[in-house]
Amino acid sequence: MSRPPALNSLSLAQALLDAVRAQRFELTPDALQGGAPLGLHPNIDLAVAAFPAGAEPVFANVLFSREHPRGLMAQIDAQAGPVRNILYLADVQDAQGNSIAWLPGADWSALPWRALGPEPGPGAARFVSPYPASLLKLMVLVGLGLLVDAGRTDWEARLGQPARALADWAFEMTAQSSNEATTLLVAHLHALGAIRREGGLELQNDLHDFFANLGLPTLRLANTRADGGWGNAAGSGVGHIQMTAWDSLRLLWCLDPQAPPPPWLRAHPQIPRLSDSSRCFILHALREQGLHEVLSSTVLAGLPGWVAGLPARLPKRWLLADGAARVGDSHFPADLRAANRRADLQFSHKTGNTQNYSADAGIVLGIPPAKRHYLIALTSSLGSRYAVDPRAATTWRIPALAAAIDAFLARHLE
Repeated sequence: MSRPPALNSLSLAQALLDAVRAQRFELTPDALQGGAPLGLHPNIDLAVAAFPAGAEPVFANVLFSREHPRGLMAQIDAQAGPVRNILYLADVQDAQGNSIAWLPGADWSALPWRALGPEPGPGAARFVSPYPASLLKLMVLVGLGLLVDAGRTDWEARLGQPARALADWAFEMTAQSSNEATTLLVAHLHALGAIRREGGLELQNDLHDFFANLGLPTLRLANTRADGGWGNAAGSGVGHIQMTAWDSLRLLWCLDPQAPPPPWLRAHPQIPRLSDSSRCFILHALREQGLHEVLSSTVLAGLPGWVAGLPARLPKRWLLADGAARVGDSHFPADLRAANRRADLQFSHKTGNTQNYSADAGIVLGIPPAKRHYLIALTSSLGSRYAVDPRAATTWRIPALAAAIDAFLARHLE
C-alpha cells in the first residue's frame, strides 16, 4: 500500500472540514423540536495539532455555524500563534439564565453579542464561541497548580466538610466532573486572592494574567463568586466563561511533556510555567478521566446504536467486576471489556456536557505498538438534547467525527 501524501496544515484543515461536512450535523434530531432535524448547522469549533515523528508539528482549526455551514479555516501562523481571521463572539444568556442563542427560532440579529478577546483585522468572519461546559474545569485545575507552585496552597491542604485533600477534590472535579468539587475549588481560588471582586467588579484574576502571558486570550473564567458560584444562576457561566478550541488545545500543548516546545513561546523563555510536579498531577487527573462519552465513547459501549469514537482505553479504576463502569454517581451497565481491549489510545482529557453544549479536549497517545500522538479540542452547541439515548451525552455524530479524524491521522502518524 502506498503511503499517503505528506501531512501539512492545509491537508489537515481540509480533512477536518471534510470530516465535519460528512456528518451532516444539520440533520441531527433535536429534542426541543420534537425530534425533528436541527435544520441549521450547529456551532462547532474543532482544533487538532499532530506531532509526526522527526518532523515539525502540523496543526489546524476549523469552525462551523449557521452563518458558516460549509466551515471556515482559521488562519494561524507557522508558530501556532493566535487565530487571525475570526472575530470570536461571547455566548449569551438572558435574565433568566437561558442559553438563548440555541433555542429553536432564535433571532441572532437581535442578540447582544460582544467580542471575546482581541479583535482581529478587517474582514474577519464572526463566530459565536459556544460555552465550554465542564471543560472549564481544566482552567480551574491549572489555576490550582499555579497557586501550589507559588506556595499559596498545597495539594495536601484540607478543604471542605468533611475535610479532604485539595488533590482529592481536584481529581474528583476532573476525572468525575464533580460540580460540588468545582464550587469548592473556585471558592478556594477566591479565598487565596487569585480572583478578587469588589462591588460586583472583578479586580484581579491571576488565571487571566497567566493565560494572557501564554498568548491564550480567549480562556476566561470570569464573574465567578467568592462562595464558588460559577454557573448561570451565579451570574457567571454562559457568556462569562469562555474557551475556544484553539486556545484550549494550546493550553494542553503547554502541559504535554512529550510534545515539542510550544513554538509561539520560543521567543519568551521568561514566561512563568507550571512546575513539573503540578503538571504531573494535572496530567494524572486528565489521564484517569472516566467520562469517555464525547470524542471518545468507550464508556457508552453497549448502548443501542453505539458509535465508537476515538479508540481510547477507559482507566481500570472505573471498571466493575462484571465489566460495567461506575464514574461518580453515573453507572454504565454494559460490559465494556471487549471495547476496552480493542482500544489502542490513551486519551488524557476533560469533557463538558449540558443540554445545549458538548466539549472535549485532550492529549492522544498511542498505546504501543500504536505510535500516534496528537492534541484535539472541540467545543460545540450539541448537548444532550441531541442524544438519541438518554444515557448518552450528545449525538453519535460527534464520536463518529472523532473516529474519522483518528483514522485520517493514523494513516500519517503510524
